[in-house]
Amino acid sequence: MGGWKYRIIDSRDIPGKGIFQARDREALEDHLNALGAEGWEIISVDWNELEGRTSFLAVAKKPA
Repeated sequence: MGGWKYRIIDSRDIPGKGIFQARDREALEDHLNALGAEGWEIISVDWNELEGRTSFLAVAKKPA
């Protein structure tokens, strides 16, 4: 039987520095590329901005 596995991605969990909650854009891209290499595909993103900082929560899926 097929199906999907889901994962919540929180940009605040990614180490580094920069505009994403003190996260570096390159660190963010590296993290997302690593997830993509594991087969994860982002299907939804919710952006948050608070006190001049941007963060996001995303939902990713891959075949189970």
